[in-house]
Amino acid sequence: MTGRPISRRGLLRSALLGGPALALPGCARDDGPHRRLTLATGAPGGPYHAFGHALAAEAPRTPPHPRLTPVSTAASVDNLRRLATGSADLALAMADAAEQALHGAAPFTAPARVTALARVYVNYTHLLARADGPVRSVADLAGRPVSTGAAGSGAQVLAGRLLRVAGLTGGRAVREQRLGLAESVTALRRGTVDAVIWAGGVPTPALSALARQLPLRVLPLEAEAEALRAEYGPVYSAVTLPAGVYGLTAPVTTIGVGNYLLARPQVPDRDACDVLRVVFARWRVLLREVTAGARLEPRFAVATGDLPLHPGAVAYYRSVYG
Repeated sequence: MTGRPISRRGLLRSALLGGPALALPGCARDDGPHRRLTLATGAPGGPYHAFGHALAAEAPRTPPHPRLTPVSTAASVDNLRRLATGSADLALAMADAAEQALHGAAPFTAPARVTALARVYVNYTHLLARADGPVRSVADLAGRPVSTGAAGSGAQVLAGRLLRVAGLTGGRAVREQRLGLAESVTALRRGTVDAVIWAGGVPTPALSALARQLPLRVLPLEAEAEALRAEYGPVYSAVTLPAGVYGLTAPVTTIGVGNYLLARPQVPDRDACDVLRVVFARWRVLLREVTAGARLEPRFAVATGDLPLHPGAVAYYRSVYG
């Protein structure tokens, strides 16, 4: 049984201010074996693929043992379309792409009914160029070949907005190359692109490996973070790439955007709640290959912006808040 999706604001108002308790069908009742849920992840080698496959592996080892089948995809936009059509039950997606799907904004043609289980970690935007190359500032990207993420990925959504607020449109537009992470690394190493725009955890292993082979320049995006936040709201924030990653000798400010674990509203409350039990029991394992030093806590996880929480997620968080 599923109920009406609950907003984060409503959850916090009731849970933290002593409102009436919800029944906890997803957390308090054993209805027998779980149905198997399809989880849309991302491309092999990327963080969504790593997180999703780790979650599917930990689920049968962790009470109450939900059953998940991970599926490799092109990531955020592809995943959201799969949720909308019912070909996936659960999915990972970047927050900006998820809000576009919710509201039916391009690249989506109609509003999608999607609900959130948790914000699981923050993506850091990486704008990388060869240290010995011609790109020394965002403005230097004009007219140059730039990898902006694979078709169907959230990175491409973010890259499009970033380039627009940076004024890199019209006669100053970059020559976009729609490449995934592995292809982007190869292209930058070979010099067939002058820069790469990538959003992921810190450090991203493929980029760390590249930095050991090729000196990189990581461009600051503080002004662009402010511009994106002013236009699109708190889905974007300023975050810091720490000194030491990718050979950085000093911190670099860039753009942060959350990653959501999402569900179709039709997913049973019990199943959604039990997936979250695994997520919070095993978050150290799930994030180990995704983003170093990150933590997952309920007060962080419920920050899902415009995305309503699935009723099973509400049941879980109520059980945590008491």
